[in-house]
Amino acid sequence: RDDAIDRRTPSTSMYGALTSRTTMGRALAPRPTTTNGAGRSRRCAHVRAEAKKITFDLESRRKLQKGIDKLADAVGVTLGPRGRNVVLEEKFGMPQVINDGVTIARAIELLDPVENAGAQLIKEVAGRTNDSAGDGTTTASVLAREMIKFGLQSVAAGANPVNVKRGIDKTALWCTKKLDELAIPIKGPADIRAVASISAGNNDEIGDMIADAIEKVGPDGVLSIENGSGLETIVEVEEGMEIDRGYISPQFVNDTERLMVEYEGCRVLICDEKIEQVKDLVPLLEEVSQNGSPPLLIIAEDIVGEALATLVVNKVRGVLKVVAIKAPGFGERRKALLQDIAIVTGAQYIAKDLGLSVSRANMDCLGYARKVSIAQNTTTLIADGASKEDIDLRVAQLKQELAETDSVYDTQKISERIAKLAGGVAVIKVGAATETELEERKLRIEDAKNATFAAVEEGIVPGGGAALVHLSKLIDEFKVTLTDPEERLGADIVQKALLAPCRLIGNNAGVEGDVVCDRIMNNVWNFGYNAMNDTYGDLIEMGVIDPKKVTRSGVMNSCSIAGMVLTTQAVITEIPKRDLKKRVPGGGAGPAVEDGAFSI
Repeated sequence: RDDAIDRRTPSTSMYGALTSRTTMGRALAPRPTTTNGAGRSRRCAHVRAEAKKITFDLESRRKLQKGIDKLADAVGVTLGPRGRNVVLEEKFGMPQVINDGVTIARAIELLDPVENAGAQLIKEVAGRTNDSAGDGTTTASVLAREMIKFGLQSVAAGANPVNVKRGIDKTALWCTKKLDELAIPIKGPADIRAVASISAGNNDEIGDMIADAIEKVGPDGVLSIENGSGLETIVEVEEGMEIDRGYISPQFVNDTERLMVEYEGCRVLICDEKIEQVKDLVPLLEEVSQNGSPPLLIIAEDIVGEALATLVVNKVRGVLKVVAIKAPGFGERRKALLQDIAIVTGAQYIAKDLGLSVSRANMDCLGYARKVSIAQNTTTLIADGASKEDIDLRVAQLKQELAETDSVYDTQKISERIAKLAGGVAVIKVGAATETELEERKLRIEDAKNATFAAVEEGIVPGGGAALVHLSKLIDEFKVTLTDPEERLGADIVQKALLAPCRLIGNNAGVEGDVVCDRIMNNVWNFGYNAMNDTYGDLIEMGVIDPKKVTRSGVMNSCSIAGMVLTTQAVITEIPKRDLKKRVPGGGAGPAVEDGAFSI
């Protein structure tokens, strides 16, 4: 009990045993005995905070560089059309054999805490590039490693890291502006196919698949990737707008074999109120009946009671062709989705907020859908009743919302709404013989999809690292505008680092990377090296192209992290538990356990 008095001596009490134990690296000191006003003894425990290790100056930068090199080397082997794969061990299930830079980077954790801090910085570069462009993570990691390496050499030689960082930032900004000037807009399906093929590791089959899917759904469409059930990878395009709501009552079914409701030339009523009284619907139903009794789809918050019974009875007797579904979504999102459906079908959204009511609705309030297919849990509307101006206005509004949101969930839902309004949804069902191959193919297709949408958005540049090599040559004209010699040093660092991706692509292809860079640098912008067939020429004509957005994101993110590392003077890390002295049950400190040895 809390108020019980422990009359044992400290040496034999239950608290005395705590003096020789450690918990999570923190020693529990003996509890001193205090006496409260009632004469009862109480014991207090003092917990010592965990110690930290501080690494300074040259040693901290050297260890950071070592961790950065380890991660960049592991990621760099995948670069280029002749890059190799990396095997990732899984705690459960089969190992993954992958070629995706950001996935490899996220899997790496190093034993030394300072080295691991360096690896985490490069992981951040890969993650940021993947978030913004969806591809080019390996290139960004290699660029960051080179910038940090050359930058640390300059700082060790006595350069001011703050001024060097300022020079790196100015050069990165100039490079992005130059890329904007030199980028070429996408001209047609051939360019899309080339971008997707290159991003998927020169896989023409994936390139054709992505190009066909985007041609069907349009640049604003959604391309989703799922596991297929067979060996082949197929593309399925979902036509029309799909709603995740089915019919309210199975009595509305007119296709009993498939348990579906299907109507053509259907009128659509959209409202956000709960309909309970039949008197609210009678005026509209009478007007529909007088106009030739076209099929009628009612989308409402809910339809219950006598209103639902009246609809079912009239449907069963053949008086009306009618079906009702509940409004999709919840809260504010429900209103937004109903407005989308109203725009697509050309209907008037009967909203309580605007003082509108179903009881006052007429034929002019109804929209039109060419075909309606309603299952138990889904509804598909194929509508032609919308004006292009209304849809373009709504899509522009949604794109503005998309640019402002930080939520991954909101981003996904808004993208789906844009796709349903402007284009469509294409599903790539990936097939493979084994689970390992399936995961690898999915990652390649995901990269190809992201690269393709990035290319459609901002245009293309020569691939194979050639754009960065030519950009490196052009930095000479920018350096003369810098007056501070240490800022020019920052520009030199970026200039030398931009050659690294092309050099590594050449090395991975079995040729001398420096020779490849030298030959590309002395030619025109489109000239480069095709590592797949070991030839030089016009890369745009060869179809070896990269999205400008991917190249720009890689340069910006790598420059950002490089500047941060250069201005680092100390690293504070936790002391690994293997370095703490192991305590033995008797209370004394036993010998430290060496790496690879067991302690019993």
